[in-house]
Amino acid sequence: MSDLNFVPAATLDELWEGDLLDVEVEGEAVLLAHFLGGEIKAFQGMCPHQEVLLVDGDWNPDKNVLQCPGHRWEFDMTSGKGINPAGCQLYEFAVQVEGDEVRVGVPTDGLRHHNRFQT
Repeated sequence: MSDLNFVPAATLDELWEGDLLDVEVEGEAVLLAHFLGGEIKAFQGMCPHQEVLLVDGDWNPDKNVLQCPGHRWEFDMTSGKGINPAGCQLYEFAVQVEGDEVRVGVPTDGLRHHNRFQT
């Protein structure tokens, strides 16, 4: 496993509880999800199907389900797992919150961190 470089991605003023935020971190499209209750997770920002921006999808913060705007694929944002279709998975980045700053851990392996799913 490669080391992580934690990079400032947003502040809590930019990412309110119950919201999503699209950011670019070290050349990676990253989607930040701030769950009701305070937890923050980071996933690849593009759908693994046809690389549509996930932040433009329909987000239900009560159920933690995100529906892609492209072909309506659904993801459980607590795990990044595909609900419809099953079997796909969003790449998850590590997250640190220090004070007001949200940092995303980008692996230092030099690879692109984005899962693809072929139907």
